[in-house]
Formats: sequence, C-alpha cells, structure tokens
Amino acid sequence: MYLPRLIEKNIENKLSYVGAVQIEGPKWCGKSTTASLFAKTIIKLQDPIVFNRYKIYASTSKEDLLDGEKPILFDEWQKIPELWDFIRLDVDDHPGFPGLYLLTGSSKPIEDSLRHSGSGRIAKIKMRPMSLFESKYSTGEVSLSELFNNPDCRIKGESGLSISDQVDLVCRGGWPGLIQTPKSKMTSYLKDYYEGLVHADISDVDDIKRNPNRAKAVLRSYARGLSTLTDFQTMIKDLENVGEGIDNKTFISYISAFEKLFIIENVEAWTPKLRSASKIRTKAKKQFTDPSIAVIALGATANELSEDMETFGFFFESMVTRDLRIYLESINGEVFHYRDNTNLEVDCILKLDDGRWAAVEVKVGGNKIDEASANLLKLAERVDTEHMKEPTFLMVIYGGQHAYRRKDGILVVPIGCLRD
Repeated sequence: MYLPRLIEKNIENKLSYVGAVQIEGPKWCGKSTTASLFAKTIIKLQDPIVFNRYKIYASTSKEDLLDGEKPILFDEWQKIPELWDFIRLDVDDHPGFPGLYLLTGSSKPIEDSLRHSGSGRIAKIKMRPMSLFESKYSTGEVSLSELFNNPDCRIKGESGLSISDQVDLVCRGGWPGLIQTPKSKMTSYLKDYYEGLVHADISDVDDIKRNPNRAKAVLRSYARGLSTLTDFQTMIKDLENVGEGIDNKTFISYISAFEKLFIIENVEAWTPKLRSASKIRTKAKKQFTDPSIAVIALGATANELSEDMETFGFFFESMVTRDLRIYLESINGEVFHYRDNTNLEVDCILKLDDGRWAAVEVKVGGNKIDEASANLLKLAERVDTEHMKEPTFLMVIYGGQHAYRRKDGILVVPIGCLRD
C-alpha cells in the first residue's frame, strides 16, 4: 500500500518549470516508487540487462539513450554518470519544455564534484525516510506552515502515542517498506539493510575497498555521538579505546562514503546576528538520516531504550530532526541548531527561505518543558532584531499527549501532532 509523501508537491512544482528533477536519498526511502507516479517511461538501471543496454547507448547513441515518452525516469541514474550531461544538453535543446526527466539515486556519483551543476536545467530534491505524519502516526493537528503564517492561531491537539510507541517508532524508522511489517520481523529487515550497507554499499559508492568491520565501528562511534557536537578527534579516540584504531584520513574517508550514501546527515549551525558578545559555535550536530540506523549500529533494543530515558532522548531528538527536515523542505525551509560559548543551546532552528525563523527545543518528558522554555526565551533575547526578524514562534516538541500554548507564549506540541 502506497502512502502519499509530502515531497510529491515539490516534485510536481519543479517539473512544471524545470527540464529535469533529480531525487536523491538513502536506499529504501521510497524514491523510485514516488518518482514513478510522475513518469511515463521508467528505466531501471539496477537491472543488469537494462544497465548493459543503456551503457552502450551512452557511448553510441544519444537518441536511443533518451528515447521514450516523457517524462522519463532513470532509476539509479548514477550507475551511468554520463546521463547527467546528455540530459542537461537535451534540456537546453528543448527550451520551454519542462518536466522531461526524473533522476533518482541512492548515492552520489564518483566524479560528482567534477560535473556541471545542471543549474537551471536539473533541480535537486532530497528525499528522506517517512515522517510520522506521512506514516499516519501523527494526527497532523498542528501545522508548521499555519504557525509561520498565523503564529497566534489556536493550538489544539492530542497525540495517541505513548513513550513505548515512540521508542518502537525510533527503532523501526521511517522506512516505507516496514510500515506493515510485523514487529517480530522488523529488526531482521533493518539488520539486512545494515549488512548490505557496510559490506557492499560502502565500497561500491566510490570504488574504494573498505573493511566491513571497520565500517561498523565507525558507525557505532558516530551513533554514540548522536544529537551532539562530538568532534571527529573524540570519535577517533573512542575507536582507539575499543581496539579499533584508525587514522584521521581513513576515518574521514569512511565518513565521506556514508555521506555520499545519504546515511549521515549532520545539522549545520545557525549563525544569527546577536545583541550580546556571545560567540556562536559552528560545529555541526551529528545526525543520521534516520534514527533507526543509530539503533542498529549500537545493537540497541526497544527494551533497553525504554529503560534508559536519558539515552533515548538523543534518539528521540534524531527522530524529531528527521521529521522537521521533511516538514521544512515541504514549506521551503531548512533546519539548523544553535549553540554559543555560554553553552546556551537550542536543538533546532527552523528557517524559511524568506528569512522567517522559529526556535525549537526537543524533550521526551513534560518535566523538562520549563527548562526548555527558558532556553528559548534566552535565545530570543540575544537575537538582534534590529538586523533580523524576531522569531515567528518558539516551540517545545515533546513525547507527551497534549498540544497547548503556555502563558509565556511558548508552544508545547507532541511530535505525534505535528505536520508540515
């Protein structure tokens, strides 16, 4: 059963004015299925027979390579990197004809940095695993879009998710293939995905042979730094302490490969103009594209996370970050984090393309809401509103049931009530 994705309206919009749309993201997140909704011809390059035929076309015949009723979908296009330039040139040859091609890929091509950007011809969209709203676990009663447009609107909502449910959702992740999978088989599917990642994908992505056990060790170390500003040197020392010594160059190579596979997706720092003399920390916060990857990397179980709420908090923030990224992309925005040299930290900054922004703190339990609200108010006081806009709203996202507005104006919203 196909569940609609928020990315669909973005794809439809871009196909209306640009010649080609590239959809990139991790394997198994649903790129091919969603892109197929918009295609009239589908070329699956992961099929060896199809791949061999089109590889020949790429060196012999542009007409055969790009033949078919438009829009044409090239699934896993990066297997034939030459496609990019052929499509870019064909779009140039057909000005005024948008929506000719769709490209999906679960890794970046080896020579990606050397390729023409395709600016003005090929629009890029990032796809992630499903948010709780897309997978029907969020009621969607609180809309970020509505809050940005009408921040004083009435806040009302009730989530049906218990903490135990949310632990299960972190462990399952947003993978569409697991929506109807029995809980008893869920871990097996994710372990198979993980084994394929460290045994094959990590080397195939750039044709550099890598050790699967070392790849697992790197991911474990990264998972231990989930939702923190842990630096690479600390991670390298962590690997040394567990008998997995690795030099800086090799470590960066593994991290780079996981980024090319869209497995690692850090949160960049937000750098607003401040009234105070505080200095902003610019380190990226460590995140995976989905929290389930960290769960598998650490060999954690739902029972273990349920019994350790402090640790679960980092995984919960990772799930919230995934969902916020999906929702913000849908309304033309991005997610950042904030931390300064006074150790004032705010988990997520939601920034729209038009300059409007909001600040979000993430807490599992309601007992931390006062502390989170104080952080949000401190940040709002430090921002220089003479040179940038005031925050449109301040919000605490938590694992509770009820959505409401505090007397100080701060919104308190369950992740199980949120949507774009």
